[in-house]
Amino acid sequence: MGITVADLLELPHLRLHLHSGAGGLGREVTWTHTSDLPEPWQWLAGGELLMTNGMSFPADGVRQRALIERLVDAGASGLAIGERMYCPPLTDELAEESERLGFSVLTVDYPMPFVAISQAVAAANLLEQSDRLIRTERIYHAMKRMVTHRGESSVLSQDLSQQLDCEVRVCHRASAQPWYPQDPRLDPMVTEALRQTTSGASDLRAGAFAVPLRDGRELRLVDIPTQPSAVLTLVSTGRSVLDAILMQHAVTVLALELSQSLVNIEQSRRLGAELLAQLMEGQIDASSGHRQLHALGLDVSQATLFAITSGDIDKLREMHVALWRNGVRQLVVHRRGVLYVFCVDSDRVDSVIRANLGDEALVGISGPIVTVDRIPEAAREASWSAHAAAGVTPHTFRYGDATPLLGVAGIDDANALVLRVLGPLIDYERLHQSELLHTLEAFLDNQRSWRKTADALHVHRQTVLYRIRKVEEITGHNVNDTRDIAELWLALQARALLADA
Repeated sequence: MGITVADLLELPHLRLHLHSGAGGLGREVTWTHTSDLPEPWQWLAGGELLMTNGMSFPADGVRQRALIERLVDAGASGLAIGERMYCPPLTDELAEESERLGFSVLTVDYPMPFVAISQAVAAANLLEQSDRLIRTERIYHAMKRMVTHRGESSVLSQDLSQQLDCEVRVCHRASAQPWYPQDPRLDPMVTEALRQTTSGASDLRAGAFAVPLRDGRELRLVDIPTQPSAVLTLVSTGRSVLDAILMQHAVTVLALELSQSLVNIEQSRRLGAELLAQLMEGQIDASSGHRQLHALGLDVSQATLFAITSGDIDKLREMHVALWRNGVRQLVVHRRGVLYVFCVDSDRVDSVIRANLGDEALVGISGPIVTVDRIPEAAREASWSAHAAAGVTPHTFRYGDATPLLGVAGIDDANALVLRVLGPLIDYERLHQSELLHTLEAFLDNQRSWRKTADALHVHRQTVLYRIRKVEEITGHNVNDTRDIAELWLALQARALLADA
C-alpha cells in the first residue's frame, strides 16, 4: 500500500495540519494535483491529494459543502489548502461535510511550497511505481492468449481483474449487460447502477466516474474510445484506490480484444451471408445445405426466416452483432434495404430486434422452414409478412396469421385475388402500356374524387373519367358499388405486397 494522508501529516517538514475529516486519514495518496480552477474535480482520475491556494474557492457554506461532495465523487484522497493565500474562510458546513464523508481537509503552513509535498508523495510511492510496471507487463503479456481466441467470452477480463485487484467486465452501454454472450451476468445491484449511470453519461473519463453501491462496493466506468457501444466496468470494495494508469492500459488491451472479436464476427457474417443468399436462391442441394447449417449449429427443422426493414440503416446493418451478443446463432444477408435473418429462436430474435430498432421497424416472420428446399419459399413469406406488418400493432407479423386484408392469408391467396380481380386489367396494360392501374390507385386514394385525382396525376378531369370507365369495362367492377370498390382496393393492396415480396 502507498502513502496515506495520515503518513503525510506525520512528516513534520511538510508542515501539514488537519482541519477536519479525521475519518479520511487512511485514504491512500497515489499522486498530487495542484489546481485553482473553479471545478477541480473535472481534472482528477482518483487517488490524488488536491492542493490549492483557494483563488477560485467558494466563499459560502453551501458551495463549500458541494465542493467536498464533488471531490469525494471524483475519488480524491484529500484536500490541502495553502494558508495566508487567497482562500476565503472555511465554513462550519465544509467541516461537517468532510467529517460526514470521511474526507480529510488539510492546511499547509505559509510559505511551504506545494512541490515539497509532491516530492514526498513521489518518493514514498517508488515501490508502487515498480509494482505498476510489473502489473503493466502482465497486462500486455495476457494479450498472447487473445490472439488465437475466437470464442464468445472475454479472455482478458479475468487476468485484468487480478492485476487491478477488482472485478473487471466489458459491458454493453445500452443494455447494461456483458458485451460478450458467454460472460457471467452482472449482479442486479451493479446492473441497475450501470443502467442509471450510462443513460445520462456520454463521456466517461478514465475512472473519474465513480458510483457508490449500497453494499459498500464502488462502481467505476471507463469509456472504450474505439467501441462506443461498450464500456469498461470496474467493481471494487471501495477500500483501495484504483490505479488510473493501469486502468488506461486495461482499456487499451480490451479495445484490441473487442476489435478482434468484431473482425471475427464480420468474417462469420460474410460467410453466412453468402450461404444464406445461395439457400434463398435455391442454388444449394438439400443434403449439402443441411450439412453446412448443421456445422453452424443451426437446425433447419426448427428454423424460421425473418425479413426486417427500418429507417435506421446503421443499426439494421449492425443487427448481427446485437444477435451475437445475445447468444443467437444466425445467418444474415442484406437485400435491397431488407435484412433477412435465418435463425431458430424466433422469440428471442424479435425481442433483440425491438430492443435495438424500436417499435417502428417492420418485422416479417416466415412459416416453419422444416427443410432446406423450402428456404426460397420462406424468403417470399417473410418479405410478404414484413409488408403486412405495416398494418398491425406491434409491427411484427407471422406468415399465416390473420392479415389486415380480409380473406388474404398469404401469397397464394394474394395471387388468386389479384388474378381474379385485376388479371384482365394487368393483361390490358401489358399490351397497351396504359396508366389505368396507376389511375385506379390514385382514384381510390383520393376518396374517388375526380378533381383531386386529376390534380394528383396532373391530367385533365375528363382523362380521369375516361380511364376509370375503361377500368370498369375491363374488370367488370363498378366504382359506385361498395362491394366492387372493396374488392378493387383489396386486390390493389395484395398486388403491392406481392410486388414487394
